[in-house]
Amino acid sequence: MKRERILLCLAHMSGKEQDFIKEAFDQNWVVPLGPNVNGFEKDLESFVNHRVGTAPLDKSVVALSAGTAAVHLALIACGVGPGDEVLVQSFTFCASSHPITYLGATPVFIDSERESWNMDPDLLENAINDRIAKTGKKPKAIIPVALYGMPYKIDKIMEIAGRYEIPVIEDAAEGLGSRYNGQVLGTFGKYGVLSFNGNKMITTSGGGALVCDNAEDKNTIMWYATQARESYPYYQHEAIGYNYRMSNICAGIGRGQMTVIDDHIAHHKHVQQLYCDLMKDVKGITMHTNPSPEYDSNFWLCTATVDPDIKIKGQENAYKAIITG
Repeated sequence: MKRERILLCLAHMSGKEQDFIKEAFDQNWVVPLGPNVNGFEKDLESFVNHRVGTAPLDKSVVALSAGTAAVHLALIACGVGPGDEVLVQSFTFCASSHPITYLGATPVFIDSERESWNMDPDLLENAINDRIAKTGKKPKAIIPVALYGMPYKIDKIMEIAGRYEIPVIEDAAEGLGSRYNGQVLGTFGKYGVLSFNGNKMITTSGGGALVCDNAEDKNTIMWYATQARESYPYYQHEAIGYNYRMSNICAGIGRGQMTVIDDHIAHHKHVQQLYCDLMKDVKGITMHTNPSPEYDSNFWLCTATVDPDIKIKGQENAYKAIITG
């Protein structure tokens, strides 16, 4: 019955997604590996490696079960463990910080600057010096977040990280397709986190990916994501691993979604422009836009600031209802 239920869901998908998923069933690749996983990773690599007006990059991508899994494995690869500290943006979803605690480490939260609403580079450097002074050691990693799709001040963050020799894990879960100076977010740091949750720019129903510097790093992440199984003809495990690889079925959805990703990004930018046009003469409401030409947000979510004296009809009831069940 499981096969029938899954195939029934295909009626709600586009032709491309259906073709890739049907192919997986026809070839009996209903597992967390297979042609769709490999194909999806190659599609993502082509996308993230493209730079506007300059030579392409050579990053590698690992498809995983969730963006949270990508954060977790990146932290492990950066050597984060019990007693360590990781600098993470305070204005973010919990998935940026929860994996730090999985490893027995401590998140140190950095507030945002007003232009991008993301990690403030000045506060970042202050925090690095503060932690060195108080603990005698540097934080193990830095996690800036592309909140609502808006790029962070990556040039300044990378300069500071380089000076202190601290690896950067970019949380671009909401920023798939956002660019800074023509380069896709998630490709500046040591690792870059992508998400394909149901509400993201493209979806695999659930899923994520980790952008890696090179093929060697990719192989290490894949090893951790497949229970850290050693290369023997029998099951042997000499380290703790995780069951984090993406399903071949989900990857089939992702391959179909990659054929329309540019259309999705263009649509979000169109909606952003509509809001800007509609709100331009409304006093007290300011749309959050690209701070300067270097920024190219995907506008995953259109956001605005509202002056304190502006009241929205019904706002007094906003917190009277709670989610139950």
